[in-house]
Amino acid sequence: MINLEIKVPSDIEIAQKAQMKPISEIAKQWGIEEDELESYGKYKAKINLSIFERLKDKPDGKLVLVTAITPTAAGEGKSTTTVGLGQALNRAGKKAVIALREPSLGPVFGVKGGAAGCGFAQVVPMEDINLHFTGDMHAITAANNLLASAIDNHINHGNTLSIDPRQIVWKRVMDMNDRSLREIVVGLGGKANGFVRQDGFMITVASEIMAILCLSNDLMDLKERFGRMVVAYNYTGEPVTCADLRVNGAMAVLMKDAIKPNLVQTLENTPALIHGGPFANIAHGCNSIIATKLGLKLGEYLITEAGFGADLGAEKFLDIKCRYGGLKPSAVVIVATLRAIKMHGGVAKAELGKENLEAVDKGFANLEKQVENIRKFGLPVMVAVNRFASDTEAEIELLVKKCKVYGVEVALNECWAKGGEGGIHMAETLVRLVEGSAPDFKYLYNVEAPIVEKIETIVKEIYGGDGVVFTPKAQREMQKLEDIGLDKLPVCMAKTQYSLSDDPSLLGAPKDFKVSVKEMRVSAGAGFIVCLTGDIMVMPGLPKVPAAEKIDIDEKGVITGLF
Repeated sequence: MINLEIKVPSDIEIAQKAQMKPISEIAKQWGIEEDELESYGKYKAKINLSIFERLKDKPDGKLVLVTAITPTAAGEGKSTTTVGLGQALNRAGKKAVIALREPSLGPVFGVKGGAAGCGFAQVVPMEDINLHFTGDMHAITAANNLLASAIDNHINHGNTLSIDPRQIVWKRVMDMNDRSLREIVVGLGGKANGFVRQDGFMITVASEIMAILCLSNDLMDLKERFGRMVVAYNYTGEPVTCADLRVNGAMAVLMKDAIKPNLVQTLENTPALIHGGPFANIAHGCNSIIATKLGLKLGEYLITEAGFGADLGAEKFLDIKCRYGGLKPSAVVIVATLRAIKMHGGVAKAELGKENLEAVDKGFANLEKQVENIRKFGLPVMVAVNRFASDTEAEIELLVKKCKVYGVEVALNECWAKGGEGGIHMAETLVRLVEGSAPDFKYLYNVEAPIVEKIETIVKEIYGGDGVVFTPKAQREMQKLEDIGLDKLPVCMAKTQYSLSDDPSLLGAPKDFKVSVKEMRVSAGAGFIVCLTGDIMVMPGLPKVPAAEKIDIDEKGVITGLF
């Protein structure tokens, strides 16, 4: 009997067969000088910020954002599309650089390795990127926890700032999923061990330090933003900042290398800048302004991404990151899969392999809404259909037809299986869109507007809801922000990624719903107001079978199971 079964290689197996070039060679090809490169081994490096002075007069390339429909358990593939599109543009004769978010540690995250792409559209060395990489996450952890220890130490030694231990808002962090650390008690064991109080840990990417890293324009900007962070309130209700504790300089020292963007390459040797990136359901969900601006200087096109669907990552990219970075995108690519569209059309995950034109028709409402959302910012937009083997010709034909009727450009994306070659149609469509359009970019709301107005604008215009409900706690916190003059900041919605609403069970494009804001806090250093809706975890837990159980290494150092 002939075995016709074809084994599909895993992402890590594909990555381990990659023909990588020395990172010094990648840098040289893209105009990065030797003294601007700080190598971390043979295949990864940091780029010294002195490069900006040399390139300051060079015109910027075109900024393209990759976002997606509302995520589902079926997957969408933003990172894969971003990598594949960059590779395809270079194949098509356009000089393209990609900028990605930096993954958390794969083995300890519990679910997957992170944001390194998939198949033949990956960044490498994949193992390093999904592990310790260049140590940025550790630097963020150290800086965050230095501040946490400084707060407790200040109180222990007399508390001249009159910090109210009941109103300390700064949490400790670690780059680990550990539900046992969400709510803890510190200071047990007597006077020598400080004072007893309730505390807790968040995962490192949820730290305001991460958000500041991504929104700073240089090291001095980073240090100044650290100083503005509100860490607690005193007994009279006034904010206590990091600058009051005089440790923002030391924290900046810990971050002096982390602020430099990381340079790696794709499977096809396209340069990739990987630097920073908090989760878009708890913060702004984008990589760093520094990496984005550097990519714009190095290439004709800079392809970057924002986390989760366009209602989260893209909105925050455009309203927060672009506002602070002075960035003006040229176009937006919305990634969709027929599998995800069918889930939004009511099909269970186990049934996604079966043709279902009715579900495609119904689920298209979510894609339609996300396209509409991008158009509200005055930007050209196209759809990239990330193709799966189970997609039928009839389903593809229906989706393409519906996109054309709606008036949005659409291209098939086969980058997972074919790398850059599978993205040529997508790249050509993008170039035609960019060169034939005149973006009229505008923010969704006026940052000077009242907090309520900014939140209602996002809920009504982006989510499609009909109003906002504020809990008494959120109302008190909002009043406090107004009283201390921290209300004139962009709004960062902490919301489920699985629905346009704050209810993860409402798929498609729900109507007639209200969003409930339960809590409100300020990230004064990062420069935004966080509005918490639903049950958003800033310290995730591990699943029943953590990813760590499937990850191993042999005597030759070959890693298996990492994504």
